[in-house]
Amino acid sequence: MMPQPPAYWFGDGPVPAWARALAGLYGALVALRSRLYRIGVLRRHRVGVPVVVVGNITAGGTGKTPLTIALVERLRAAGFKPGVASRGYGRDDDSQARWVDAATPPADGGDEPVLIARHTGTRVRVDRDRVAAAKALVAAGCDVVICDDGLQHYRLQRDVEIEVIDGARRYGNERMMPAGPLREPVARAAACDFRVVNLPEPDSAAEFGEWPMRLQADDALPLRGGRPKPLSAFAGQRVHAVAGIGNPGRFFTMLRNGGLGVVPHAFADHHDYRAEDFAFGSELPVLMTEKDAVKCAAFANAWFYSVPVTAKLPEAFWISLLEKLGSSANVVAK
Repeated sequence: MMPQPPAYWFGDGPVPAWARALAGLYGALVALRSRLYRIGVLRRHRVGVPVVVVGNITAGGTGKTPLTIALVERLRAAGFKPGVASRGYGRDDDSQARWVDAATPPADGGDEPVLIARHTGTRVRVDRDRVAAAKALVAAGCDVVICDDGLQHYRLQRDVEIEVIDGARRYGNERMMPAGPLREPVARAAACDFRVVNLPEPDSAAEFGEWPMRLQADDALPLRGGRPKPLSAFAGQRVHAVAGIGNPGRFFTMLRNGGLGVVPHAFADHHDYRAEDFAFGSELPVLMTEKDAVKCAAFANAWFYSVPVTAKLPEAFWISLLEKLGSSANVVAK
C-alpha cells in the first residue's frame, strides 16, 4: 500500500539529507537500466500486436485508470479488440497471474483491474510479468494491448506511450525518489507520444504540447443497488468523502467544486477497507471513488455511494491516437 507522500515532494519544505543521498543512487540506477535497454544489453519483447502504455513518471495517482477505460471504449468503437495488462497492485498474492472479470474479488484481482473489467467487459490480465500478460491477451484474441501503469516496464516493447500528468501537482519538486516524486527524470516525458494532463479545475488549461483531460462526475451510485442519484442532489449538504487513491485531495476538490460540504477521509493508496474504517461518528452520506467502492460493497449500508468519473478528451486526441496506432499496426504486421 502506498502511503501519502512526504510534504516536501509537492511543497517547498527542506528535503532530508538521507533522501537526497538515496535519490542520487536511485537516479544512477534508473539511468543505467535505461541505457542497458537502449543499447540492447537488456532485451525488449514484442508480442505481435500494437501495445499502448499508459503511465506516469511520478509516484502516485494521476488519472491513469479512467483514461485506460476510455481507451478501451474508443478502440473498441474503432473496430479493435483491446485487452488490458496490469500488475494488479493491492492483490493478496501478486505472484499468481490470473484473468480478471467483473466478478473477481478485488483482493484477488486488484482494485483497478476489477474496476476496468466492470466498466468495459474487456479481457484483463494481471501478472507481475507484463510481457507474459500481453502474450496471454494476444492468445485470447486481443489485437491491441493496453498496459495500465507500465511506463517504466521497458521489457515490454511498446508502440504508443501516453504519459498522464496530475495538472495540480505536476512533477512536484522535480527530484528523484525518495527526495521527490519522480520515478524517472522530467526529460523522460519528452519521449512519450502523448502527454495527457488531468486538469484540476474547470477553468484550468493544458500547457503547450499537452492534451487536456477532464474527469467528469455526474451521478452517485448506491453501493447496495438502486437508482443513481445526481451528484448535484448533495449540493449544500455535508458528506463524508472517502478516497484511498494516489491523490485523495483531487477527489475532495471535485466534490467541493460541486457545492458539497466535504468532510475528508484520506486513506493510503490501495487501502484494504474494513467496516470499522467508516466509524465516523455521524450518519452523513458516504461518497467514495469507484476504486474504493469495489472493496466496500460487502459491508456498505444505504448511506454509501460510489462516484464514477468519465475521462473527457478532445476529439483531436482520439484521431491522432488512431492514426499513430494504425501506423504501429502496419509496422508490427511486417
